[in-house]
Amino acid sequence: MYMIIVVSRVLDLFDNQANSVKILLRYLLALGFTLFLFPYYCFSQEKVEYIPDGTQGEMLEVLDSVKVPARWRDKRWRLFNGKITTIKLGGGFLYEFAGYSQNEAGKIQMDSIGSVLEPAFAVRDFRLVASGQLKTKRIISWKLGMMYDGPSGSWFMRESGIMIGVPELWGNIFVGRTKEGFSLNKVMNGYSGWTMERQMAIDVIPILADGVKWLGYLPNKRILWNFGVYTDWLSEGQSFSTYKWQTAFRIGWLPVYSPEKKTVLHVGINYRYGEPVNGEIRVRSRPEANPAPRFIDTEVFQTDHSSHIGGEAYYNSGPWMLGSEVYWHQFRSATTNDPLFFGGDVVASYMITGESRLYNTATGIFGFVPVKKSVFKGGSGAWEVLFRASTLDLDGGTIKGGKFWRITPMVNWYLSKEVRFELAYGYGVLDRFNLKGATQFFQLRIQLSLS
Repeated sequence: MYMIIVVSRVLDLFDNQANSVKILLRYLLALGFTLFLFPYYCFSQEKVEYIPDGTQGEMLEVLDSVKVPARWRDKRWRLFNGKITTIKLGGGFLYEFAGYSQNEAGKIQMDSIGSVLEPAFAVRDFRLVASGQLKTKRIISWKLGMMYDGPSGSWFMRESGIMIGVPELWGNIFVGRTKEGFSLNKVMNGYSGWTMERQMAIDVIPILADGVKWLGYLPNKRILWNFGVYTDWLSEGQSFSTYKWQTAFRIGWLPVYSPEKKTVLHVGINYRYGEPVNGEIRVRSRPEANPAPRFIDTEVFQTDHSSHIGGEAYYNSGPWMLGSEVYWHQFRSATTNDPLFFGGDVVASYMITGESRLYNTATGIFGFVPVKKSVFKGGSGAWEVLFRASTLDLDGGTIKGGKFWRITPMVNWYLSKEVRFELAYGYGVLDRFNLKGATQFFQLRIQLSLS
């Protein structure tokens, strides 16, 4: 039923768009819906052991749809095998501390913002997740997620929907609530990222959307993509739902890809177009410290639509990872002279204990760090040191939302696959209110996750 509602509303939304666009969207949506309704009448699918568990890098163990196996290969207690579907339970909890030290200019800027920058312990988020594979000949999986958001003190639905295996289209179609597919780092599960918070430049993009997304991969060409169309009919009024409708496209290429040598070079481009709710938008960002107030802020301004474009490049070889993402955000606005905002980051990471981040070709992103031997089994866990530099400039057109840059050296200790401790220092400079104020950040976080 959820899928039917989303398909219907997306089609209605585009009734006023160009015929060529409507035809393309209707074709993609109808094709996905047909494949869902007729899972038995499909081309043969190669036998696989694991399938995507949603679109954020997690994986599900595939079970034979005819024979019920005696046991899972993965023997964790939270995996169940029912008659209609398998079930995997998961969840996560983040608790963190952030302290600060500012120069005099920085303190004056906080007065101008109207916020007090004080040390704080806070719950970042708490989430519950369930997923599974239906017992059909065509590979169909489902996912349901709920999350408590610490800063807003509210619950909302996270990635939830149905993933349909479509080898005829070289991949999968996801229908429901999910990440738009813009930016490798944005698409990744927040618990698997290398830093506490994603870089500021992708805060411009909403975290979730409701719609249809097609993910594909050509192994011989080593080309991957995701294409999605979304509407706000089910999410209207929620904090992340700032667009009436939007579409996002991401394509990546792997010039180097060798799982055996644990080496991958990923390069990709992203494009996004959207029309904000009520013809207005507010763009703002925290300084990569969630308990902190938003340092840069455009306030609300009028805009008909926005276009977003950017690039991403990551090289992972054994314990080393180097990466960068840069983005431009253009808003069409007669009242503010079409502001253009820019931001990006560079990151370098080294796993001291020798682990290598796993890359997922089905979704074109990195997954969780595999821990060789957890602390709870007599090992040392996995240790990672990294450095990131990031920036976001919200001065554009007649808007003076401010500029902020930050550098962050950081240590991650993965005690096990489920437990992670993070320690970070940050130094950043805010250019706003005709002042340049410096802030030092002292952050730590404990992370519990069942993925």
